Amino acid sequence: MRLPRFARAASRIAVLVALAVGSLIAVEAPAYAETNPDCASVVQIGQTAYIDRDGGTAVSVKQFKGCGKNWGYAYVWAGYRATHTGYVLCAFVDVQGDGWRGEFCLPNAVEMWSDGTDTLDRCTRGGGGLWNESAPGFTDWRC
Repeated sequence: MRLPRFARAASRIAVLVALAVGSLIAVEAPAYAETNPDCASVVQIGQTAYIDRDGGTAVSVKQFKGCGKNWGYAYVWAGYRATHTGYVLCAFVDVQGDGWRGEFCLPNAVEMWSDGTDTLDRCTRGGGGLWNESAPGFTDWRC
C-alpha cells in the first residue's frame, strides 16, 4: 500500500526533525558519567552550575555527598577542550562562613574531583572552574 503524498512528506519531515534534535542533544549534552575515584557511592546534591565562555558551555560544576563527606566536581565540555589548551581545572567545596575546602587542581584535566570534606553538618556548595580563565562557578547552597 502506498501512502498519500502528504503522509510521505510528513513522515520525512518527522524523521529529519528527530535527527536534528538528536544531533543537538549529542552536541550540547556532556553525556559523561561521574565516577568518584575515592568513593563509589556518591549522589549529586543541589543543582548543576554552568560556566559559559566564548558563546558556549565550558564547565559544569556539581556537588556530591557520599562516604560521610561532601565532594566538589568540575567537568570541561568537549567543545571547550577542542579549542582551548593550557587551562587549569579545579574543584572544591565552599563551606559557608569558612571558605574553600578540599581544593584540587590539574592542568588540562577533563574532570576534577575535590578531596572529600567532613562537612555534611555544614552549609556547603560545590565549586570549580578554569583558574586561568575567570572566577569559579558555584552550585546552590545545601544545608
